[in-house]
Amino acid sequence: MTVIRLLDIRDTPLSVDEVFAAVGSHAAGGTTLFVGTVREQDHGKAVTKLSYSAHPSAIDELRRVAEKVAADFPVTALAAVHRVGDLELGDIAVIVAVACPHRGEAFEASRKLIDDLKSQVPIWKHQVFADGSTEWVGACE
Repeated sequence: MTVIRLLDIRDTPLSVDEVFAAVGSHAAGGTTLFVGTVREQDHGKAVTKLSYSAHPSAIDELRRVAEKVAADFPVTALAAVHRVGDLELGDIAVIVAVACPHRGEAFEASRKLIDDLKSQVPIWKHQVFADGSTEWVGACE
């Protein structure tokens, strides 16, 4: 079985249980799970709503990022899902999970996975602030 167990970009709510179950591994002594949620402020400004959009190549780039993490760390299982569309405050925007033989490796691999996902996968966030201003934030900056 491949170590990359689940990769997706979805317009439906994400499930922590699904992602955690996907990385279950008897070879793992450590599993990390990162959940990114929509927060009520950014840059000190109140956020009223936001939406995510993805380039058609985003899933291929996500796979490339995941394969690199799996190659660079002793990963026994890996999963990453990102949401697109309109999200409300508190909604889950992204979940990554990594299982490795030891906790330190799992933390390092998980951090690399989320950081590279955010910087290299072409997914953009459009934030609307309470003062009426908007901001686009995205990958590949």
